[in-house]
Amino acid sequence: MIRRIAIASLLASAAAGCASTQQAQTQGPTTKEERMRISNQPPFDVSVCQTQLPALPQPANQGGLVGGLLFARPQVMECLVDPKSRGDAETTRVVVKTTVNDQGGTHAVSGENLTPEGTACVQKTVDTLVPLTALAKGAQPVESESVFVHERGNSASVKFGTNPGSDYSGAVRLAQPQWCDCYAGFTTVAPPTLRANITLKKAATTAADITFDTVGTPEGEQLAACLKGKLAAVPAKLDVDELKFPYRFVHFNSRATEPAADLQPEMRFFQLDLVRNQRSADAAIAFGHRANAAEVYDAVVAQYQKSKDWKLVDELKSKCKVLVDASQAWVNAIDAQLKVDQSTLGLAQELKAKDASWADLEPKAQEVINNTQQDLDNAKKRLEADQGACPKETREAAPKKDAKKK
Repeated sequence: MIRRIAIASLLASAAAGCASTQQAQTQGPTTKEERMRISNQPPFDVSVCQTQLPALPQPANQGGLVGGLLFARPQVMECLVDPKSRGDAETTRVVVKTTVNDQGGTHAVSGENLTPEGTACVQKTVDTLVPLTALAKGAQPVESESVFVHERGNSASVKFGTNPGSDYSGAVRLAQPQWCDCYAGFTTVAPPTLRANITLKKAATTAADITFDTVGTPEGEQLAACLKGKLAAVPAKLDVDELKFPYRFVHFNSRATEPAADLQPEMRFFQLDLVRNQRSADAAIAFGHRANAAEVYDAVVAQYQKSKDWKLVDELKSKCKVLVDASQAWVNAIDAQLKVDQSTLGLAQELKAKDASWADLEPKAQEVINNTQQDLDNAKKRLEADQGACPKETREAAPKKDAKKK
């Protein structure tokens, strides 16, 4: 199960051939049209604004480490939006090797096409979001490795030097993580897509005029008003008299629990893929909690079987309840992941009906569902076994040890 969720999404790689979250950016403008095209307006995942950390299993285990790093993915990928974090290559690969032992824990960050600034950003991110605590003295070390891949043509990224409008747009995009107060009301849903109309003038050091198209909802209008104030402070530099262009705010939310009805179907696909990553994180963390609960329960069972002390029965019952609750939480987490997978399949079918180039997604989406369903079936069997292992009210039989999952 842990191996499966650690593998990069089949859907994400398949979708890259159908659409991208932003237009691919060339090394430099070669035509007048390219020189005038406004770029640097990739989507922003507002989940990077959320500061609440998941409760990771303690002591640390592989499930918790895998889940914690999956949870941190939006923030890690946000580090790579900034061109200062990446070299000249199209693809940037980040590797985080995590080790926890009785002396403490470390996240070792390395990669390909990763600059010192990028390394520092990722290091700070994983250290903050996935804190590590030393294991008990003599405990077996726990290790995990997570890989993050950024592709300039498909992942959110900024590139400066194309034209003044694109440079202004890039500055806006890089500033968005500092505008989290605007997104405070969007913790469970992706914010609406907004269109700002920007006017830059040669004599002005910031935008000369900013207006937003009508949004149609109170929440959207409030967001537009907040962003307008932020835009007004972004520095601007123009070498012609005037430039007018739109800035399209496209928003994702990896931790959304509500559908993103505002997004176009193609963008909803990427939104669902981001949500699935977080559901996978939840499932891995829940798996880790269940593993720890099983170890604690087994230790009490071993103590009871050695001593036959009936005074331990109450502790056996309480520890087994913790185990069963952890197993149920694991089942619930995988079930939530399955629901996202089913929504993705439905969307793949919708996209295929409109454009045959999306046809390859449907069998891949079904394959993902099949894998998740298998994980869910296995988790339900484990839950049933855990329930059966708990001591009954009668004292005629000794409790059974939990069978460790292979």
